[in-house]
Amino acid sequence: MLLKKTLLVSLCAALILPASVRANVIFNQFVQQADINFTLSGGDTQVIGFAYAGNKFVGSVYPNNSQLYQTNLSGGAVAKFGTPIAGGNSELYVSSSLGLGGFPNRDIYASAGPSNGGLYHFSNNGATQGTFTVTGATGLNSEYVKGIAFDPFGNYAFDMLVSTNQGNLYKVNSSGAATLLAHVGNVVLEGIDFAPAGFGPVGGQAVVASEDANALFAVSNTGTVTNLGVSTPGAEEIGFVPLNLGLGGSLEGFYGAAYSNGGILKADASQFTGMLGDAIVTNEFGSHEIYDVHWNGSTFVVSTIGNFPFQPEDGIFVTADIIDPGCSRTNTCGQAPEPATLALVAFGLAGLGFGRRRKA
Repeated sequence: MLLKKTLLVSLCAALILPASVRANVIFNQFVQQADINFTLSGGDTQVIGFAYAGNKFVGSVYPNNSQLYQTNLSGGAVAKFGTPIAGGNSELYVSSSLGLGGFPNRDIYASAGPSNGGLYHFSNNGATQGTFTVTGATGLNSEYVKGIAFDPFGNYAFDMLVSTNQGNLYKVNSSGAATLLAHVGNVVLEGIDFAPAGFGPVGGQAVVASEDANALFAVSNTGTVTNLGVSTPGAEEIGFVPLNLGLGGSLEGFYGAAYSNGGILKADASQFTGMLGDAIVTNEFGSHEIYDVHWNGSTFVVSTIGNFPFQPEDGIFVTADIIDPGCSRTNTCGQAPEPATLALVAFGLAGLGFGRRRKA
């Protein structure tokens, strides 16, 4: 199938939604698959993981190439990131620390893969890397990590939350001390995000997607598990539309890995103005629906707001609090120049002195 520069996703709403939601979801090409193919030539290039890392984006590919790649903040200048994760294979999900809770600023944490188990850690520039061995709940070191997210709001002490294919959700602090926060059940847990206030009875809690349970589970900071009671078939990734949508500048929006050869796609934040505080969930299987999960004041309701043009894998809703960690707590979101602007200024200044040169 040829991938066009802009992909139009048709809307097929299943439930009555506000009029502002009734619009086509448009995905633009953010990272070209051809650029990934060229950079990782000689190895597999099927996109899986993708994370915003402050001064760059970092992604992973499937199945037997454990070499990560990076892009600039515009999705270009694709280059290798670090060196391959020794023994890594299959789905290597990636995330970036926020510089909160003692974690480094914008380092990369990744799944080490099913053969290794546990976590892997890169410095932000990729110059240093190695296994991130945890203490305490050491079972994490041998489990297949399927999701990683950093708490930007403080309800989980700004720790890292890690989901695994054994149905476990761990909380890990900056020194590597891990706690088993919850065992959800005999299900695979994948994408993780943090619900804003007002998301029904689980506002402020972490919500985890499970593709084989076709469900979403909220886990409180004390380990209480709540099944949201909605049907979200093939739930792969989850991202919450921020209540302060629009304060993250041009980087803000929903990014998704278009497995297997679609590169990285982005839907701009402006398309989600009618869904403030809602969860956006992608379906890995079938017609790859995109779901909006909304609290209507008494229950959660699910509506289909489009179809991802490829099989969706890892992704992220980049928000103001991801771009400027902690800004919502200090009411400073949108007040500082966004990293993309700073990067473009730096590139322009440099140009004055130098010429331009998942799965089967």
